[in-house]
Amino acid sequence: MVLELFGMASFHWEKTVETCFCFDFTRRQEEGKCTKQKQETKTNLFGRAQAVHTTRMDFTSSFQTIPIISSFVFFLLLFSTLLPSISASQFDDFRRLNQTFRPGEESKKMRLIKAHLMKINKPSVKTIQSPDGDIMDCIMVHQQPAFDHPMLKGTKPLDPPERPSGYHHMHSEHYQLWSLSGESCPEGTIPVRRTTEQDVLRASNIKRFGRKIAKPVRRDSSNGGHEHAVGYVTGEQYYGAKASINVWDPKVTDRFEFSLSQMWVISGSFGDDLNTIEAGWQVSPELYGDNYPRFFTYWTTDAYQATGCYNLLCSGFVQTNNKIAIGAAISPTSSYNGGQFDISLLIWKDPKHGNWWLEFGSGVLVGYWPASLFTHLRDHASMVQFGGEVVNSQSSGSHTSTEMGSGHFSGEGFGKASYFRNMQVVDWDNSLIPLSNLKVLADNPNCYDIRGGINNVWGNYIYYGGPGKNPKCP
Repeated sequence: MVLELFGMASFHWEKTVETCFCFDFTRRQEEGKCTKQKQETKTNLFGRAQAVHTTRMDFTSSFQTIPIISSFVFFLLLFSTLLPSISASQFDDFRRLNQTFRPGEESKKMRLIKAHLMKINKPSVKTIQSPDGDIMDCIMVHQQPAFDHPMLKGTKPLDPPERPSGYHHMHSEHYQLWSLSGESCPEGTIPVRRTTEQDVLRASNIKRFGRKIAKPVRRDSSNGGHEHAVGYVTGEQYYGAKASINVWDPKVTDRFEFSLSQMWVISGSFGDDLNTIEAGWQVSPELYGDNYPRFFTYWTTDAYQATGCYNLLCSGFVQTNNKIAIGAAISPTSSYNGGQFDISLLIWKDPKHGNWWLEFGSGVLVGYWPASLFTHLRDHASMVQFGGEVVNSQSSGSHTSTEMGSGHFSGEGFGKASYFRNMQVVDWDNSLIPLSNLKVLADNPNCYDIRGGINNVWGNYIYYGGPGKNPKCP
């Protein structure tokens, strides 16, 4: 995955001055005269004044050498005052920015970003500051991004359906960091993580912001830099899935890589018509700007090409709950040889309306994906997957050290490896049933592996994960 980080700074103001010296000059008809010039004095990304050399002067005789020398001395003094406060990496960023900066293109890009932010950041009735720096906007349910979708305009959120038979409420001690302040969103609103200008600037391009990179989805060794360790079932008609996943904070070593653990509900031919519904937790510095594990959702109807997105970053998923924020950080997390903390996820198809509902944690209904979004998933799923995924960008020329799950291999077992437990699927009769013929597959088992099992307490389960680069995974 090749991404380019756009402008890490912006220039804010300009000033027109009367001047008779500069470094770059041209000869004109009027000899010995200074003309009024436009000197753009702009603020660089370090908060200091930087003279951008666009000034033009008229010089025709040699007696003007002195002002030129004076100007050169002035520039050296100015540069020497700036240099001590600028680190090498900052200077490289600034140099790269100036090399690629084109005022017309930059202003156009910023206009596009602001228009996009206005589209997805809806008016709020309350704002909550999260300890991790996130801002949660409490927006009215009927004003959420979902209802910008042509198929959903003019509709209202539906009442929750009956859960599948065989469902047992599972207590979860997980919290989201934003809720630790004691603040909450009022009834009739939903909490939405505010998207910032910096969030969009981290993306490879504005049109792809909030979307996965289109890639092959078959679980083989050619996944375009995406590596998986998954357990899966196929061959039947599936109407949902359920599992508990322990949450970790894996190390992600490149800002354009991610590590996630999730469930996939899948239908289609694994070509351009692939439909997926996805939910789990992920660490993604590119998407969120930090390394917190976060609750996320995703959907697509065309194999990640033009439809779907993460969380509420486009129209589609309809949120109905005012206590859970999609995209918010999860706390606490599991620790090696210490406490294990997991979240429960349930996705199932409402037999009455055909929508796919999502439950998170302690029996909390988050919302639903309308059936009208999909083609194949309007009916049923043909495969369900559970497991982990990382991006291996090989930015250093070798395999990434980005971790999957706990960062330890599956063989280390409970308290050390990441797991899915109590894995089930929903059948045609809206009943939760155990998995039949669970298969496991790892794209690169020397880097990330997986093993499955079954017992009376956990039912179907898998351990999975790994450290990435190691002596057997160079």
